[in-house]
Amino acid sequence: MQGFLGKLLRANEFYLFLIIVVVSLIIQARSGQFFTPNNLVDLANAMVVPGLFAIGAYLVIVSGGIDVSFPALASLAVYAVTRYLVDSGYQGSVILPFALVIVIGALLGAFNGAFTSRLAVPTLIITLGTANVFSGIMQGALSSVQISQLPPSMEAFGRASLFKATSATGLTSAMPASFLILVTVLALVFFVMRYTMFGRGIFALGGDESSAVRAGFKVRRIKFWLYVIVGVIAALGGLVRTTSMGQMHPTNLLGMEMMVIAAVVLGGTAITGGTGSLTGVMLGTLLIVIVQNSMILVGVPTFWQRFALGLLIIVGTGVSAVQLTRRRRRQRLVAE
Repeated sequence: MQGFLGKLLRANEFYLFLIIVVVSLIIQARSGQFFTPNNLVDLANAMVVPGLFAIGAYLVIVSGGIDVSFPALASLAVYAVTRYLVDSGYQGSVILPFALVIVIGALLGAFNGAFTSRLAVPTLIITLGTANVFSGIMQGALSSVQISQLPPSMEAFGRASLFKATSATGLTSAMPASFLILVTVLALVFFVMRYTMFGRGIFALGGDESSAVRAGFKVRRIKFWLYVIVGVIAALGGLVRTTSMGQMHPTNLLGMEMMVIAAVVLGGTAITGGTGSLTGVMLGTLLIVIVQNSMILVGVPTFWQRFALGLLIIVGTGVSAVQLTRRRRRQRLVAE
C-alpha cells in the first residue's frame, strides 16, 4: 500500500487531476453550473478535436520530436475531400469522406515521415516547413474558400448524437457521435504503445535514438510509419471539426498546435521524449478545455482566458524542464 501511495504521489497525473478538481470546484462555487449535465456534455464535446490532435502530438513528442504541421495537414486533407465531394454533387454515405480523408492524411503524413526519417534535422524545423507547404497548396493550388454547404451525409454525421443532457434551467446539450472516434483512437493507440514492439520503439526513440538502433529497432521505419499514423489521426480530427461546424473553413484549425502541445506537456509527457502517458494527455487536454470553455461561466473576459492559457503553456514547459533535470541528475548518479 505504501508503495502504491508513493508511486501515486510521484505521478504528474495525480497532481494534474487535483488541479482539475480544484478549478472545477471554484467554477462550480462561482457559477453553480459547472457540474450540470449539459455543461459536462459540452466539455466532452469540446474535447473531441483537441483530444485527437493531442494523441497525435503525444506520439511525436514521446518519440523525441515536435510536430507543428498537424493543423495544416488536417485542413488540407479535409478541404481537398470536401471540395471534391461538393463539386461532384456527392449524395452517398459518410463512409467515403472518412475513407478519403484517411488516405490523404496518410499520404501527407508519409510526406512528413519521408523527411523526418532520413534527414538529421530537428523535426520542429521540418514540420514548420511542411506546415507552410500544406497551407500553400490549400490556399494557392486549391484556391481555398469557405464551403458553407457540406454533402448531406457529412452534415447528418455532424448532427448525430449518442444522447442528450438537459439541465434544471432547460439547457440541452448533445453528446456527438464523433466522441466514439476519440474513444476508439485512444484505445487503439493505448494498445499499440503498451503491447506492441512498434510502441516500444517509439519510447526507445525518445529515450535515446542511438541506443534504440543498437537494441535492434528499425528507426527509419518507425519514424516513417509514426508520421503516417499521426497524419491519419490529424485528418480525422479535421473532419470531425468540419462536420460538427456544418461547414468547411480552411483556416479554422490553424494555430491550434501550441494549445495541443501544451496539453500534452501538461499531462507529464517530457518535451525531450521517452516518457509520457495517454492518461496525462487526456487530463492535460481536459484542463485546457475547461480553461477555454468553462471560465466564461464565471464571467472571465476572453483576454484573461488567453492569459490563463499562456500561463498553462509556461507551466507545462516548466514541468517538462524539471522532469528533464531530474532525469539527467539520476543518470549522472548511476554513471558515478
